[in-house]
Amino acid sequence: MSSSARPVFDRSFSAFLFDMDGTIINSIPATERVWSNWARKHGLDVATFLPTMHGVRGIDTITRLGLPGVDPLAEAKEVERAEMEDVEGIVPIPGAIEFLSALPMGRWGIVTSAPVALAHRRLAATGIPLPTVIVTADDVTKGKPAPDGYILGAKRLGFDPADCLVFEDVPAGILAGEGAGAHVAVMTATHHHPIETSHPLLNSYEGFAPELDKDGKLRLVRTAG
Repeated sequence: MSSSARPVFDRSFSAFLFDMDGTIINSIPATERVWSNWARKHGLDVATFLPTMHGVRGIDTITRLGLPGVDPLAEAKEVERAEMEDVEGIVPIPGAIEFLSALPMGRWGIVTSAPVALAHRRLAATGIPLPTVIVTADDVTKGKPAPDGYILGAKRLGFDPADCLVFEDVPAGILAGEGAGAHVAVMTATHHHPIETSHPLLNSYEGFAPELDKDGKLRLVRTAG
C-alpha cells in the first residue's frame, strides 16, 4: 500500500502524533457493535460494511454510501450518541499509558477521526493521559485520508509535520500521515490480518520507549527484542 517509508529508528523528531482508536486504545469491539447495529438498520451487509468504516470520520463513512433518504449529519450524530453510551471493553493498547506518560508535555498530540466528545469519553474510560493538543473530527472539514488533521496537529504543537512521527493503524490514517509529510510507524496490536506497508510495524508499545537526545529531540528506541 505504502511506498514512502522513511527512517524512524535512526533519527530524532520534534514531536509524536498519535491516532486514537486502534493505535493507543482498542475500541474495536464497541465500535463494531454500534456500527453493526446501524448497518443492519439500513439493510447493509455487516461483514462487507465494517472494514470500510475504520479510521475515518463517521459522517464521511455515511456520506460515501449515498443511501437514499439518509441525512449523513443526523445519522453520524446518532452513531456518536450510541458510541458515547458504549465503552464496554475499551482498553489501552499494551504499554500505551507508560509510553505516553514518558513523553514531555507539548511534544505529543492525538489526531483522531472521532468527534471531540467521544474522544474524551474513550480516553477517560481507558486512563490514557491527555496531551495539550487533540485534533478531532470537529476540527477539520476533510478527514483522513486527507492530511489536514496531522498538519493541524503539528501546527498546534508548533512544529513542521516533516519533523513529526505519526503513529497509525489503518490505511486511511497512514495516507494522512504520509500526505502531511510526516514519518509513520504502524501499530498492529488490533490487526487480524497483515497490513501491506513498508513502514515499520509495532505490535504494542511494550519493548519501545521515547527518549530525549542531547539536543532535546525525541527518539523512538527499542528497549527489548
